[in-house]
Amino acid sequence: MPNIKIFSGSSHPDLSQKIADRLGLELGKVVTKKFSNQETCVEIGESVRGEDVYIVQSGCGEINDNLMELLIMINACKIASASRVTAVIPCFPYARQDKKDKSRAPISAKLVANMLSVSGADHIITMDLHASQIQGFFDIPVDNLYAEPAVLKWIKENIPEWKNCTIVSPDAGGAKRYALPWFPWHLCKRLLY
Repeated sequence: MPNIKIFSGSSHPDLSQKIADRLGLELGKVVTKKFSNQETCVEIGESVRGEDVYIVQSGCGEINDNLMELLIMINACKIASASRVTAVIPCFPYARQDKKDKSRAPISAKLVANMLSVSGADHIITMDLHASQIQGFFDIPVDNLYAEPAVLKWIKENIPEWKNCTIVSPDAGGAKRYALPWFPWHLCKRLLY
């Protein structure tokens, strides 16, 4: 695939490698490190001029460090004349802070959306947003992918007694989000949240 470069942040290098392998591409060279004062430093180790760049970095684990690393990587690619930069963020950071639930409370998901746009991202690919309204926080295209079809396929293929299983959601909102009309829920023993 010409003109495509995939770079991995430090959050999930194995996932990035699997994506690159699936596409038959090599991961781009990038070095991330911390200065003694804990500032993040990113060095893109190859030309991205005119390239379509994909940066894979999740917003989990060390959330603030991973988010800052992603923003710096996006900006480094943009100022190095990348044609387009797509941030692949399987777990969108601060997604649960998507509304103002009390006075003087921030809408942190909107702030993250602004930071991604300002850093130079042209496109965002994420999964299972806490609320689909987060897509409206962006002025750039956002693709919100859904994991449940792949997860349900895996369950049916790998758990012999899947019809007697219990499916658990972390909260009531998740139970609503995953209540798929086409899945044979009536064959499952129960649905908990």
